[in-house]
Amino acid sequence: MKVYVDVHDKRWKKYKINFEQIVNAVVGSKYKNAEVSIVLVDDKEIKQINRQYRNINKPTNVLSFELGDDVLLGDIYISLDTVASEAKKENISVEHHVAHMVVHGVLHLLGYDHIKDADAIVMENKETKILSKMGIKNPYASNLEISCVDGSCCPGAKTISWLKKIKIEKNSYAQYALYGVFGAIASFGFAPFYQWWATVLGVAGAYWLTVRNDKIGGFWRSLWRVAPFGAMYGLFMFWWVLHSIYVAPEIADQYAIWTIPGAIGLMLAGWLIFSWPFVAISQKKTSAASRVFLFAGVWALVLWAREWMFTGFPWNPIANIMMPMPELANSMSLWGALGLSFIIVGLIASVVEIIRCSKNIFAWIVLILFAVIAVYGRNIGVQNMQLADVGANEQTTVLRIVQPGASQSQKATHNRVEALQRAEYNVRNLISLAQSSGDVDIIVMPETSYPFVVLPTDNIDMASFLAKPVLFGANTFDMGGMFNSMVVSQADGRIEKIYSKSHLVPFGEYRPLGFLPSPANLTAGNGAEIIDVNGFVFAPAVCYEIIFSDSLLPDNAGQVNAIVNITNDNWFGNTPGTYQHLDMVRRYAIESGLPIVRANYSGISAFVASDGEIISSLPVGMSGTLDGFVWGEHDTPYRNIGLNYWMMIILIFSIFGTVIFSRTRD
Repeated sequence: MKVYVDVHDKRWKKYKINFEQIVNAVVGSKYKNAEVSIVLVDDKEIKQINRQYRNINKPTNVLSFELGDDVLLGDIYISLDTVASEAKKENISVEHHVAHMVVHGVLHLLGYDHIKDADAIVMENKETKILSKMGIKNPYASNLEISCVDGSCCPGAKTISWLKKIKIEKNSYAQYALYGVFGAIASFGFAPFYQWWATVLGVAGAYWLTVRNDKIGGFWRSLWRVAPFGAMYGLFMFWWVLHSIYVAPEIADQYAIWTIPGAIGLMLAGWLIFSWPFVAISQKKTSAASRVFLFAGVWALVLWAREWMFTGFPWNPIANIMMPMPELANSMSLWGALGLSFIIVGLIASVVEIIRCSKNIFAWIVLILFAVIAVYGRNIGVQNMQLADVGANEQTTVLRIVQPGASQSQKATHNRVEALQRAEYNVRNLISLAQSSGDVDIIVMPETSYPFVVLPTDNIDMASFLAKPVLFGANTFDMGGMFNSMVVSQADGRIEKIYSKSHLVPFGEYRPLGFLPSPANLTAGNGAEIIDVNGFVFAPAVCYEIIFSDSLLPDNAGQVNAIVNITNDNWFGNTPGTYQHLDMVRRYAIESGLPIVRANYSGISAFVASDGEIISSLPVGMSGTLDGFVWGEHDTPYRNIGLNYWMMIILIFSIFGTVIFSRTRD
């Protein structure tokens, strides 16, 4: 079903609500070709509508207007003022209450009503069932039924209580199995699951298993003991990488044999990467408060190392579990994902130490210290969100994102005759999509969307036909090397700039160590650049280059309007990797203070604000275009300080805390 969202009150922008997902949870597949319009307003506007159409002179939470058509189902109006007030009174989140209002409104459009008691029961039961599938509690339950004064209904509280009661023999098979369980659980805090408490519980559980060992083991014994956590964390977080083997029959035939070795490789990598913080606190007897600094500091060091070791893969910093909490997520504008991860891990470790010994005053001091830092960061995050709103109503350069939405098999084939036919079809399809109605200034097409090799001297007929500047992805050939590039073509077809990807993907774009398998062996580009297209100044990024902090802006970059990220997530389909990639884009927007225009071949394409908010997007698998403009570019403390200097600050702080509190007693 198509869902059109019209925002009349810009305060709605700070809430991360997937209206399309909610509506489709109500209608299912029966109305897949239907359309619903959702208008987000304030009390003043909804009061006026209520008075005009219902002769009721007061605001309400939601109004539905059924059109009596199987395709155009109708319009739903929701007032932020009323739903926010009701959510506060009911002690629930605004997002959950809005989801209830959307479900309620859509059911009205489908013919449900609550005028009669019998009809109300049917409608309420329907609402409750739908909301339950989305993990939202029954909105009609009494306060007595949903109240929780002892904390027993908090996420993970029952598990923590269970862990305190059970007795697991140290260094037993049960302990190793539990390490693995905690590693798997920890992966569910990231997109698309966003169960932040699961990551907190997983890391906390593994930390608890580690510090409960009174006898300090040697290095190798400690590394082996925590291996199941790292192995399962790596496998459950990155299994989607193996999906790329099966996206096209030709590739699957050649590389399917690498599936099991690939899974083993993910487990080994997870073990060797994520075990170090636990090994560090196993090597020396120290106080509880000191361990917290050591654990959090080494965790941050591991994240920093992942930026560049073995070509780099800093995917899913633990800071990303805060994406559903924009105020906290925006603290990354100050200290980046590196700093926020350090704080989250420090809070986790200090809470575990207090659970182990609630009378340890020094553990409480450390917890309060990390909490105060987190609150300060949250305040900086609020300021960053305010800066991101500047210029929201000042339309500038209008860009059109083109998303073909085709599968990898539809996009390419190894059959030469069929490959040429598909390439020609794909170009025609790109042009057809780009010609959608509406006046735009620049057209942006995804990574490798142009199916022919481009030479620097070529003239791009596609751009001259569209009579617009076009940014598109293609393989380019120059000076004996093949590159994965963003080509910038002016409206007359002349190539103005070619930017080539410098962070290539191992096993995908080049052969690690020269002999390991890869379907391509490309040449790396020269690094960060700034491009000006008719006054629109942007930093280019091809695919996963955007996951690296400090990677896209050269020194003394000057005024930059945005980042343009072209990518192709076809390889990962509708797996968690696609959604996590988008969160890495959002993280970069927050750190840099720059909005991001993201064109993804298969989705998710999006306009992302400089506070990480998704302004508009096209979902996975949809073919279409997205028009928009960007605003709110601003400088951030993180952009000025940088990744490496923040690592130095965190190391100094960690070493200082470790040394100072090592003299205390548990």
